[in-house]
Amino acid sequence: MKEAIYISTSGKLKRDKDTICFERENGKRYLPVENINELHVFGEVELNKRFLEFICQQEIIIHFYNYYGYYTGSFYPREHLNSGYMTVKQAEYYLQGSQRLLLAKRFVEGAYKNIRQVLTYYQNRGKSLEDTLTKIDNLGSALYNCKTTEELMALEGNIRDLYYRRFDNVIDDPNFVFEGRSRQPPQNQLNAMISFGNTLLYTTVLSEIYRTHLDPRIGFLHTSNFRRFSLNLDIAEIFKPVIVDRLIFSLLSRQKIDLDCFEKKMGGILFNEKGRNKFITEYDNKLSTTIQHRQLKRKVSYRRLIRMELYKLEKHLLNEKEFQAFVSKW
Repeated sequence: MKEAIYISTSGKLKRDKDTICFERENGKRYLPVENINELHVFGEVELNKRFLEFICQQEIIIHFYNYYGYYTGSFYPREHLNSGYMTVKQAEYYLQGSQRLLLAKRFVEGAYKNIRQVLTYYQNRGKSLEDTLTKIDNLGSALYNCKTTEELMALEGNIRDLYYRRFDNVIDDPNFVFEGRSRQPPQNQLNAMISFGNTLLYTTVLSEIYRTHLDPRIGFLHTSNFRRFSLNLDIAEIFKPVIVDRLIFSLLSRQKIDLDCFEKKMGGILFNEKGRNKFITEYDNKLSTTIQHRQLKRKVSYRRLIRMELYKLEKHLLNEKEFQAFVSKW
């Protein structure tokens, strides 16, 4: 299976015959293109038109992040699976209010149920979360009464707010406390982990959309406007609890991340290079982790689960099978 390559140091990306060469101060690193799905560039990297043409031929996406780890944009090669028919179907479903709302509800339902599954996992391991589970279920039961996507997003926000409030109970570490959700910049270490993890997931989903006939610019829960992409945000909502949040809990319980992994920047707290590299390594390992798929009766990776979610959406848009969001069972 092809892999993601993460570049955190400065250097030059070049084409060297039929492979990629990354030149840096301490030498060269060769990256066989047949093994690469996407590049994530965090360092100050130089590249030229010849290299980009080669990347286009190989159908490799490049995601760029600034010095602080914030996503800045993607080099998105010409869509080799581009389908005018599928784009029309996406637009039709987006413009038909009831059809759009149905899909938006399915995305939020997936997020809600996966949030519930994460809390149940820790409830079964001695954490006192029953009261929060009850409150979340009460909100979840009102999901299909929402009349607009704005109501739906507000409800999802309320569920997530209740969920985030119990992070301290799950983590139980005075060095990593929640203190409320803060972004751009995060105001503490835990929020820095959440924001960085979510950013990685958004770009991962974007890469997987590229391997389908779907158009990433047309979402259903998140409004399609002047934002470059929105469908990846929709799909990421389903997987945040089971990929990003569970990864954060695991990293902290195993003491893989400590306070030395962060620095004060831009009026907030962000990962330093050491922390960013640790998180990326564990995140990539998480995507490669396989689980037993009940319907397929075989093991699939989390990355593959994301792709499968997109295939399910395609079938829904083609009126072949109604979309039901992935819900974790473990």
